Amino acid sequence: MLARRPRNPLRALQRRTQELKLQVDGLLSESQLKEALEASKRRDIYQRCIQLKQAIDENKDALQKLNKADEPAPIGNYNQKKEDEHSLLDKLTHQLQELAVSINRENITEIGALPEREEDDNSAEEAEEAEEEDDDEEEESEETGDEEETEDEEKQEHESQQQATSKEYIAIGDFTAQQAGDLTFKKGEILLVIEKKPDGWWIAKNTKGNKGLIPRTYLEPYNKEEGQDSSEEGSEEDTEVGDQTAEGAEVKQRTDSHWNAVRKAISEINTIDVLTTMGAIPSGFRPSMLFQLLEEGNQFQASYFLQPELTPSQLAFRDLMWDAKAGTIKSIPSRVSFILTLWSCKMIPLPGTSIQVLSRHVSLCLFDGNKVLSNIHTVRATWQPKKPKTWTFSPQVTGILPCLLDGDCFIRSNSSSPDLGILFELGISYIRNSTGERGELSCGWVFLKLFDASGIPIPAKTYELFLNGGTPYEKGVEVDPSVSRKAHGNVFHQMMMMRRQPQLLVKLRSSNRRSRNLLSLLPETLIGSMCSIHLLIFYRQILGDVLLKDRMSMQSADLISNPVLATFPKLLEQPDMMDALRSSWAEKESTLKRSEKRDKEFLKAMFLLVYHNCMVPLLHSTLLPPYRWAEEETEAARWKVITDFLKQNQDGEGGLQALLSPHGVHEPFDISEQTYDFLGELRKNTA
Repeated sequence: MLARRPRNPLRALQRRTQELKLQVDGLLSESQLKEALEASKRRDIYQRCIQLKQAIDENKDALQKLNKADEPAPIGNYNQKKEDEHSLLDKLTHQLQELAVSINRENITEIGALPEREEDDNSAEEAEEAEEEDDDEEEESEETGDEEETEDEEKQEHESQQQATSKEYIAIGDFTAQQAGDLTFKKGEILLVIEKKPDGWWIAKNTKGNKGLIPRTYLEPYNKEEGQDSSEEGSEEDTEVGDQTAEGAEVKQRTDSHWNAVRKAISEINTIDVLTTMGAIPSGFRPSMLFQLLEEGNQFQASYFLQPELTPSQLAFRDLMWDAKAGTIKSIPSRVSFILTLWSCKMIPLPGTSIQVLSRHVSLCLFDGNKVLSNIHTVRATWQPKKPKTWTFSPQVTGILPCLLDGDCFIRSNSSSPDLGILFELGISYIRNSTGERGELSCGWVFLKLFDASGIPIPAKTYELFLNGGTPYEKGVEVDPSVSRKAHGNVFHQMMMMRRQPQLLVKLRSSNRRSRNLLSLLPETLIGSMCSIHLLIFYRQILGDVLLKDRMSMQSADLISNPVLATFPKLLEQPDMMDALRSSWAEKESTLKRSEKRDKEFLKAMFLLVYHNCMVPLLHSTLLPPYRWAEEETEAARWKVITDFLKQNQDGEGGLQALLSPHGVHEPFDISEQTYDFLGELRKNTA
């Protein structure tokens, strides 16, 4: 017999959490006399810690998958209760971690082994929340007291070896230690650099013998004989190092748009270095490469990939063909066609108070390890003040909710590259409080390869992806080196460190028959929101009618009078306008009869009517401010104009009334609003 599903899933999880809490409390009470415990008893407690930790993780996973719709009866404050349960499970996890670390430290001391490196302990402590800082300081003091003479001797040997390769630098500014382990120095002070770390924080020693971490941006090479004259040569040397990957391979000079974006990002490194040195951002953050590509033109916009593509001969359309029997465009299969759901981002490092975050988002595109092969699609994330390191998304957007928040994305590609995959870049839009400077930062990236070595597609399931720092062309850079992925020590400690790593949770879903039929009407390569797919299909069907069915001559390249084809690509780059069109069409569709909804030609005619009544007047209204990314005031002002206009349409005034009304002011008429130049819009085949 199949196991019965709990009648009240949330209540069952709450009971399970209480059981786990009692077990954790009992284990903590049992360990209060741990000084008198035998080694075997301590090992038993340690193993029970691991088992309880696994049980808590299972409860967390079950809690995350729980939905309000699973409950047989309504529950008040459902989301708050879920959040409270999650907080309690986090607290139990932390208690187990502290107990396991304490027990493990005693076991290590008993067998006479060396303690873990101080930098690893510090890394773990820095990842704790602010409310747990007092406990961390106590643990740090205990670890310092447990250092043995053997470790001191090994450190002295290591220092003597490093001394031979060390180099003197002069400080070009004052620096005050920001946390434990940093070295304070003054401008003009001579420092001996012992070790150069890839994250930009070097280990150095001053003239008094004090050692610590220092930022490389505050240093210039010092030559006793030539003095400051050598600083210029040293600066050039440092620049050359910056043009190499983490593995030491030189980056070849490139002239394509991807390399232009990387070069532009490198030109902003000075600003990033300043923010990193100030502690405003972790050292693994970089200027957003995908944002730079979007700024270079429309070749990575969805509107570009929505247009038909010509064959190599440029005499016919490659991915827009007419089905005479069905009276519409043909379905086109592609190598990759599936639905991806963005679930959440966890443990994303927080920026400092010196910058204000305007938007948190994830940008994704098809990538082959060398270049971008599709449009760049961006989904905005939401977050709660109680959990600022966790970003969430809103799958299955309906109604008037913004499509910019839609975590359900369709992905299509016909690329034959064996290395084809999805590149995810987590980003923030920010403004510096001191200067008012705006910018786009990458908070980490990850590449999910879609095919294995034998060419078989990866399975449709949920993937927990750990983020990398730097850019996709850098290797071995961590998002936040203070929480290093290269954890040392026991298995439990490594498990704890991996749980603190920045990660992205996504789910690949194979499409059902209905979804496959819808996706096959789109271009071979495109990424977009599932909530807008029906609008894109209407546009493609209208393209087919105009270019394939109604055109008098296939050799004609004249301008085509069609406002929908002329303006829809502009609409596609303004998410709030797409929301307005989606809302207007949903309202119109709700008034149609069932027989009318089955008539494709009738639906197309109704869509054209809605578009002309709503979008054409609104798109050229002077009351509508220009679209600007991540400007809250502009977004609010635009949405007010849009909602006011939609309300007027609901009152029966219509688009013609809006155009002829003396109260409405519109931009001067431009022929581009009416005409579609398909030769200028089409994509050229580069094969």
